[in-house]
Amino acid sequence: MLVLVAPGQGAQTPGFLTPWLELPGAADRLAAWSDAIGLDLAHYGTQADADAIRDTAVAQPLLVAAGLLSASALGDINPGAVAGHSVGEITAAAFAGVLDDTTALQLVRKRGLAMADAAAITQTGMSALLGGDPETTVPHLEKLGLTPANVNGAGQIVAAGTLKELAALEADKPEGVRRVVALKVAGAFHTHHMTPAVDALAEAAAGLDPEDPRIAYVSNKDGQVVTAGSDVLARLIGQVANPVRWDLCMETFKKLGVSALVEVCPGGTLTGLAKRALPGVATLALKTPDDLDAARELIAEHSA
Repeated sequence: MLVLVAPGQGAQTPGFLTPWLELPGAADRLAAWSDAIGLDLAHYGTQADADAIRDTAVAQPLLVAAGLLSASALGDINPGAVAGHSVGEITAAAFAGVLDDTTALQLVRKRGLAMADAAAITQTGMSALLGGDPETTVPHLEKLGLTPANVNGAGQIVAAGTLKELAALEADKPEGVRRVVALKVAGAFHTHHMTPAVDALAEAAAGLDPEDPRIAYVSNKDGQVVTAGSDVLARLIGQVANPVRWDLCMETFKKLGVSALVEVCPGGTLTGLAKRALPGVATLALKTPDDLDAARELIAEHSA
């Protein structure tokens, strides 16, 4: 059984879309999406520097577009399940047929703008903690005023809060944590700091008519398989201000009998977690079109 997954914010790097736009039809699709959302995705994916694509309002639609482009390059595939980390959930919703590609891009553009506005209220950020035990780490974060915004499994928790709180974490690591790594994001996502964005996103989504997922859609709210399109959309809205439980998603992958995981562009983060938390599951990250042939072989071997 194959699961197709989409990464979240922070996975982007300067120029990462360049080789993908050489594929037939890719540049035209990206141009059409750019027109639909009023953002030059080709520029940001090929020419913009790291600071420019760190902007939440840019990074989020750029990541969803990259995921959709790379997945379409695989051809007609039949995953048993889909999931996305944070903003990657919108990519996964498109994979599952809950939203069409253009609607997904329009929604994520509004999400990114709303979250950028919320992030501008207070200087906040996120840092990954490598190592440690969640039972020790979580109370320590809460003592410092931080939120465990991403519980990623495989020994990784991402803390989010004000820059002052994150600086205190650097100076006072929880027992067992080896490193604290600042992430390439511009706000404390999936925390109470994002509450203003929830209302804005709900308003943006009010006119949408989501379809029920055609394949198993695993939500990173709680790792549950969601079967109603309206429930998927409601979770996408509320998840902006609530923690990501990727650890529970991976537990669900185990229960579903997943034997292979393919991460769409810009892949690497989620395959890295899977290698540690899902022993025996074959993994592949789509980083460039050079990875497509290997991905197709893996998909053919593990698809239903």
